[in-house]
Amino acid sequence: MRLSEGVEWALHSCVTLAWLDAEAPVPAATIAEIHDLPTAYLTKQMQALVRAGIVTSSSGRRGGFRLARPATEITVLEIVDAIEGGQAGFFECSELRQRGLGQDAPPGCYDAPCTIAAVMHAAEQRWRDELARHTLASIDRGIRRAVPGSDDATRVWLRSRS
Repeated sequence: MRLSEGVEWALHSCVTLAWLDAEAPVPAATIAEIHDLPTAYLTKQMQALVRAGIVTSSSGRRGGFRLARPATEITVLEIVDAIEGGQAGFFECSELRQRGLGQDAPPGCYDAPCTIAAVMHAAEQRWRDELARHTLASIDRGIRRAVPGSDDATRVWLRSRS
């Protein structure tokens, strides 16, 4: 399974918005410039986040995006689902076990769920649980530990552009 690059872009954009939480809405073009991304594509990701209730948008000269909730209440899983289109599983069992030689199995042989599907679904659930454990705030703390002052530098840069 491979997530789209929009997930990475959305996560970085949301962390940036968390750093700028108390300030004015941030236009998509500004967020795109901060991360050297194409504005049009980033705007699509931001609109997906709006539809999911993760960010809010306002229009006009001073319009832009803000987090809809505190960073402590927004999980990585919510952002992944917003960009990737919801909770569609990454594994879909087509009951391959019932094809070919499996067609001749005795009645009731396939009443139990497919073992392969069960393993795959359990793995996906653990992955989703791990993403749900992490919030924007926990990611923010990790970034600040790894790159001290990155949030301050972003705010200073943004103010210099106003």
